[in-house]
Amino acid sequence: MTDTLIDRNPEILGGTPVFAGTRVPVRILMEHLEAGDRLDDFLVDYPTVSRRQAVAVLERATTMLVSGGDEAAA
Repeated sequence: MTDTLIDRNPEILGGTPVFAGTRVPVRILMEHLEAGDRLDDFLVDYPTVSRRQAVAVLERATTMLVSGGDEAAA
């Protein structure tokens, strides 16, 4: 699976969902936020992820949660 935000490729970290164009797993962003880190802290730690990418992934996650996952196919 590849889209403009997330890439899932068996050749990259065994298929773990990563931010497209990087090797940074999406779960790392969620772990940072769960730990109380600011988005800016994550972006400093992972400079290959753009603010636009991070915000778009968070917006997608919010939409999926609110809609019950119906947006996963979009």
